[in-house]
Amino acid sequence: MTAPTAGTEIRLASRPDGMPVPENFTVARADLPDVGPGQVLVRNLVLSVDPYMRGRMNNVRTYVPPFQIGKPLEGGAVGEVLVSRSPQLAAGDVVLHGLGWREYAVVGAAGATRVDTTATPPEAYLGALGMPGHAAYAGLLEAAEFRPGDTVFVSGAAGTVGSIVGQIAKLRGAAKVIGSAGGPEKVRYLTEELGFDRAFDYRDGPIWQQLVKASPDGFDVYFDNVGGDHLDAALLLARPGARFALCGAISQYNERGEVVGPRNLVQAIGKGITLRGFLVGHYEHVKDRFLAEMGGWLARGDVRCRETVVQGVENTPQAFLDMLGGKNTGKTLVRVG
Repeated sequence: MTAPTAGTEIRLASRPDGMPVPENFTVARADLPDVGPGQVLVRNLVLSVDPYMRGRMNNVRTYVPPFQIGKPLEGGAVGEVLVSRSPQLAAGDVVLHGLGWREYAVVGAAGATRVDTTATPPEAYLGALGMPGHAAYAGLLEAAEFRPGDTVFVSGAAGTVGSIVGQIAKLRGAAKVIGSAGGPEKVRYLTEELGFDRAFDYRDGPIWQQLVKASPDGFDVYFDNVGGDHLDAALLLARPGARFALCGAISQYNERGEVVGPRNLVQAIGKGITLRGFLVGHYEHVKDRFLAEMGGWLARGDVRCRETVVQGVENTPQAFLDMLGGKNTGKTLVRVG
């Protein structure tokens, strides 16, 4: 097979002001760089779009540099090595790496992890066995210091991270797991397929009112993927000594101007609530344990992760916009070929 010399990539055309729109992205054809020593050429099979990518579209440096205008975006991807100039990887290997949003990628071998797709589909390495699963596992068990018998509340529970958090909590002996989601179909998915004890549609009324009905005695752990009114309600209704794992704040990613913080943070003082923000990278030391335990759960069918799949690399921007708009259930993926 002759190695390709060009491929399709998605570039950031302009920085979004509020909710991104299609015009913020450009689909372009680009020549591929030469494969240098220690590098591999990868044909991407599956791409990931995730909420954190929205923050990188702003011209603000956080824990990662912002995306650059006119340059291809980046994200998790799984692909097949076509050409290798590294002794660590060979043509035909399937690898997980960080240069998604494109058809082909030239990747340093140090930034590519070989994965086994004989029994596990490549999509799993971007979901339950990838960054989202690791975030759910570490956030619940380490950041929130989950204990058997805890009552757990998860916001954004029908997304990849939230859905896995709830399932891990049940497997580890939670007394009750409550989730919020956007729409009745997602609520049914949580309770009927994933085993959540209670779930509610955050669009049906004030969060605090629905949370009181779902868990009138409060809760011990809050796993926050949403921020905003969800965090306010959680602070109001949490039990004394509750532990909060702050994973994301998707309700605020597209706000214009100054974002106002929680209105009732004073609740954390009197109740002795612990609020711990975290990144996956803070918990690299539990990754091997996560992979072993999650691999077993998936093999036995104890953990499930629904996927919303979009076909074609050129449709990656729309897949991202739909995910931000809550049109997905579970993990949003783009199949390239």
